[in-house]
Amino acid sequence: MRLITTRFDAGSTADDVVAGLDLSGVRAVVTGASSGIGVETARSLARAGAEVTLAVRNTEAGARAAEDIAASTGAGNVHVSALDLVDRSSIAGFAGRWTGPLHLLINNAGVVVSRLSRSPEGWELQFATNHLGHFALSLGLHDALAAGARERGEARIVSVSSTAHMRSPIVFDDLHFERREYDPQAAYAQSKTANALFAVEATRRWQADGIVANAVNPGGVATGLQRDFTPQQLAYLAAAEASGAFVWKTAQQGAATTLVAAVAPEFGHTGGHYLDDGREAYTVADDADLFGNSHGVKQWALDPGAARRLWTVSLDLIDRPPSAG
Repeated sequence: MRLITTRFDAGSTADDVVAGLDLSGVRAVVTGASSGIGVETARSLARAGAEVTLAVRNTEAGARAAEDIAASTGAGNVHVSALDLVDRSSIAGFAGRWTGPLHLLINNAGVVVSRLSRSPEGWELQFATNHLGHFALSLGLHDALAAGARERGEARIVSVSSTAHMRSPIVFDDLHFERREYDPQAAYAQSKTANALFAVEATRRWQADGIVANAVNPGGVATGLQRDFTPQQLAYLAAAEASGAFVWKTAQQGAATTLVAAVAPEFGHTGGHYLDDGREAYTVADDADLFGNSHGVKQWALDPGAARRLWTVSLDLIDRPPSAG
């Protein structure tokens, strides 16, 4: 099967992707949109005319981001709403407050930790936030997305993954590091693999509703995530950079592939893909080394059996009945 390509590449920016588009009438939610890639994703959507809700844990920072977006784009349709992805009541509250159709859900937020931390339920924090929080949010907004698809012919979910997914599959026997020594890099990697598998299974389940989901690798972008890196993580990042596994991008460039998945016509009615540098990534073997394969996606991140199993496990963890998915 031929990979899906577009006219965009590693040097493209989010503004390049939306140039010439009129997104008036499109309603979008961007999680983690108070800084970094998230705010640039929101900025470009707003610049093209979309109504954008910044779903953020820190609403004061979100308000500052919204003001900056309005000032730089002239857009008046930017809103801020509280969302803490590690707090299930906050997720339910966000979904409950949403009214009307939704056309784009950008699951962008993420955390990196340097030592073992757990959610109130005892879940490993990176998996709880990066995957389970977005999983619960997507379920809560399913009906709004389905309404958006009926209104405009399509609705899309974008799941922001990472090259880090190459370091670990889903370890179903010990998701929360209860029996193995904690490795923050492996935990983060597992959460990023989960982001990609979510897109695979969400598309399988929801494409009949007009909803497709795709995962994206934004590339190497210096954001607030790196402030909590361990010395080992920083050393690994330096080695990856030295090997040419990635080059640093600006936040606008980092947001470009997210916008390709969100608005490019090539991905309008197809999902379950992993995008890198503005196009569908090639698949590499599970034992492939990261260095030299940083623009690919490992087989374990697209495996439909693992995607189905993860969905079932995730439903059980968040106490949702199977019919909810």
